Amino acid sequence: MPAEGGSASGGKIYIGADHVGFEIKEKLMDYLINQGYEVADKGAFVFNKDDDYPDFIKPLAEAVAEDSKARGIIIGGSGFGEAICANRVKGSRALVFYGPMLPEIAVDIEGRKSNDPYEIIKLARLHNDANIISFGVRFITEEQMKEAIKVFLETKFSGDERHIRRIKKLDL
Repeated sequence: MPAEGGSASGGKIYIGADHVGFEIKEKLMDYLINQGYEVADKGAFVFNKDDDYPDFIKPLAEAVAEDSKARGIIIGGSGFGEAICANRVKGSRALVFYGPMLPEIAVDIEGRKSNDPYEIIKLARLHNDANIISFGVRFITEEQMKEAIKVFLETKFSGDERHIRRIKKLDL
């Protein structure tokens, strides 16, 4: 459980979606608020089948990039366009997660085979300090998203010098 009014990372959780992710975004916001997290909605604010995800995702990524303690959750049909948009913002590091169907076999942080379907999220947080998670609603259930969000928010960046050095190179 997060500290009162904050998140597992101590900052806000920004959430955004286009029309495809609009309905699940509303449910995830309620879920996060009920868990005690401070959530900021970056849109879409109404369902509009003709909206464009960059209108919501770019401001979300900018907000996350400005606050090292903030995290972001973005939702679209595939999650890829949204992640691409977010990753164009300096300081934003979005991962795409499709749920526990992939991979069938993972390799954990120490090189051991793992059947943990959320291992990729842990690695993205530990090694890349991923600050945004992107979901494609066409590939993952609401319950799987909730579990992925839990792992994402609770996994801390390792802080290893080699990872810090590599992350700095992303923003050159």
